[in-house]
Amino acid sequence: MTIDVHPATADRFGDVAAVLAPKKRDAPVCWCLTYRVSNAEYQRLRGRDRPARLRRFCDDGPPPGVVAYVDGIPAGWCSFGPRCSLPRLVHSRTIPVIDSLPVWSIVCFVVRAGHRRRGLTHHLLDGAVTFARQQGVPALEAYPVDPGGGRISPTLAYVGTTSLFERAGFHRVVVTQSRSGGAPRWLMRLVL
Repeated sequence: MTIDVHPATADRFGDVAAVLAPKKRDAPVCWCLTYRVSNAEYQRLRGRDRPARLRRFCDDGPPPGVVAYVDGIPAGWCSFGPRCSLPRLVHSRTIPVIDSLPVWSIVCFVVRAGHRRRGLTHHLLDGAVTFARQQGVPALEAYPVDPGGGRISPTLAYVGTTSLFERAGFHRVVVTQSRSGGAPRWLMRLVL
């Protein structure tokens, strides 16, 4: 199995869509916009407007994430960006800003069915770290869930787990007031 991870540039948007698009055409999907646009804009976006809006982020750069390929097939996605450009984090009452360092935030992982439980999320995280280093980003932050030794639904673990980030060298900074699946989320950081 060959795994490659690439920035989600405009020419790769079809691959991003292959990972994020719902199987049922009428199923709701966030298209990783909940952190990226204001609540008001998110509520206005419907149907094809959501993927079109994410594509504009891919067109305008920096890429809003990375795409993982398994043997050339798009299989996973990791969403990130400068924290100051993610309105939901800028205005968050539950995830604090801890200092003035211009961090980038990792906010979401998606792995397609059939590719799960193969370590793809680790590759996505490594790809995000590599891309951030290439861009001169001073530090990455993430807000993963700590399942406390238990299991958590993959749907609720879209933010990743503390153990995933610890294995990649991130350090716990502070437990946030945010929760996922009833479990606490931590602010974790990796200085680049």
